[in-house]
Amino acid sequence: MGRLSEQLAAIGLRYTAAQLDDTIALATRKRWTPIQLLEYLVETEGSDRARRSLEGRLARSRIGRFKPMADFDWAWPKKIDREAVEAALRLDFLKESRNVVLVAPQGLGKTMIAQNVAHQAVLAGHSVLFLTAAQLLIDLCSQESARSLDRRFRYYSSFPLIVIDSCEVPGYVELAQGIA
Repeated sequence: MGRLSEQLAAIGLRYTAAQLDDTIALATRKRWTPIQLLEYLVETEGSDRARRSLEGRLARSRIGRFKPMADFDWAWPKKIDREAVEAALRLDFLKESRNVVLVAPQGLGKTMIAQNVAHQAVLAGHSVLFLTAAQLLIDLCSQESARSLDRRFRYYSSFPLIVIDSCEVPGYVELAQGIA
């Protein structure tokens, strides 16, 4: 079955190729009809592709490690627009093609909220890029030609959501949609 596994992998059915022996054994043991076997292959291949897609989007997003919103202390800071934060977490601003700006004194959780919003967007199937304002400026200012700068602008505008964490500038984090 080595050749069949290679052929399956060659046409993009990586999970099926890797699990071929186990799948055939399972189908034989359960006495599946050809239709049942095909349904199983489609389901498992689809699940694996969705998993790999999510893992790839998470890795490319550069969100990093963060504390989940479930651990956020809504009692501190004393004044916070919880409804606006929850709307951002629902990604309403993406649906409406709007930007979100989080403004508060340093140390009140803006980066954590922004990371959670970015994570929600990745889970919803969006491509996201999380970076600091300093990283963005260094990248853009280091371009040596108008052509390479244009290429970088096209790269950044390819993301439906760019989160710019301005932790170097106290009190400011921006969630901006990519400009297509």
